[in-house]
Amino acid sequence: MRKAKPPAGRHILIISQYFYPESFRINDMAKEWVKRGYRVTVLTGIPNYPQGVFFDGYGYRRRRREWWNGVEVIRIPILPRGSSPAGLAANYASFVLAGFFWNLAGGIKADLVFTFEVSPMTQALVGCWYSKKHRVPHLLYVQDLWPETVESVAGIQNRAVLWLIGKIVDYIYKNADRIFATSPSFVDAVVNRNVPVPKRKVHYWPQYAEDFYQPFTEADVRRCAAKSSPVHKIPSSAYFRIAFTGNIGAAQGLSILPEAARLLKNKAVRFILIGSGRCQRQLEADIKRRGVEEMFILIPRQPAEVVPKLLACCDAAFLSFMDNALFEKTIPAKLQSYLACGMPVIAAAKGEAQRVVREAACGICVDIGDSRALAQGIQGLMDAGRGTVLETMQNNSRKYYKGHFRKGQLMDEMDGYIASALSRKNYKTRYRKRPVK
Repeated sequence: MRKAKPPAGRHILIISQYFYPESFRINDMAKEWVKRGYRVTVLTGIPNYPQGVFFDGYGYRRRRREWWNGVEVIRIPILPRGSSPAGLAANYASFVLAGFFWNLAGGIKADLVFTFEVSPMTQALVGCWYSKKHRVPHLLYVQDLWPETVESVAGIQNRAVLWLIGKIVDYIYKNADRIFATSPSFVDAVVNRNVPVPKRKVHYWPQYAEDFYQPFTEADVRRCAAKSSPVHKIPSSAYFRIAFTGNIGAAQGLSILPEAARLLKNKAVRFILIGSGRCQRQLEADIKRRGVEEMFILIPRQPAEVVPKLLACCDAAFLSFMDNALFEKTIPAKLQSYLACGMPVIAAAKGEAQRVVREAACGICVDIGDSRALAQGIQGLMDAGRGTVLETMQNNSRKYYKGHFRKGQLMDEMDGYIASALSRKNYKTRYRKRPVK
């Protein structure tokens, strides 16, 4: 799409169950829209991801409305996620219910509503209702496919529940004017549902990495790091250091690592896990059971701005998935972050993630769950040393990122979509108020 000038002063309402201080890419998108001249309001929940409890300083009576980097943030009351499936379901439902009543009150009037959909998909209902009530365009950004995610990740197999979720998703897709998906396979999945979605309104719009994701030199990072910095937990270059960043959950398929470490025992390799999640205790137990505790360094979840400096102190970055057809369609957000930082990538993945790594020639791929192939691949990189092979992968990572996932180019494209949705022709034919009889 050709670059379009942003419609100055237009008001975007973002619907997102998660927002700052929770770490999601919609935070950066909102800031960028403010820089581009839009007025931006975010309707979100009380922050509690991923720990499952409200962040310090937030609650039902605290900081329910605030300004952040020029963005107006409205927080509707929700139940925290907790640590159980029932708590998670209640959290999802509470956002939709609170959003329904907020929409009835109709406190603001925006020109366009943009729903940022990571699970749950049900949050997009709030965007649909707002769009209908105020007769404004609804743009939907799909990052998790439903009901596939519910079935594959949450393990829900009840056909009646899945049928109901499918009907909700059909309603959401029907009532979105444009749908954006994070991979070509996601586009196909949306278009080719049992209730098909017109291809003309579904677009591939991949995620980008924030501007602070960039290459750093290890020497500079270590020289400038404070004594308390987690940088100092990462061993020296005497070891081959492999970093994983982000959520430690079932979907990430990290159970491959302890067995790969066992096969590499007594080798100069260390796995640096930066993050937290529901499966962390299980992973730690697995590491201990295989007797490879000394090969793992666990660093608690860090602010996103710190992650590039931690990556700079490692030799490669790792990503993996659980073995499920859904994840073959996924380009995980961490992949763009790794590429932006110029990291060689070690992937236990299929489908889209594998395609990107191979197209970019920026690393190695093995089959999901194949710990022996992973250990062999890591050994091969270690044998190659830190010379030409890794340097070429580093350069290829950064080059591919600039060519396919650059923030400025993608946000220019989004400006074009917004301008089209708000164009005089589209706006007047569909969204104008009906005359009073």
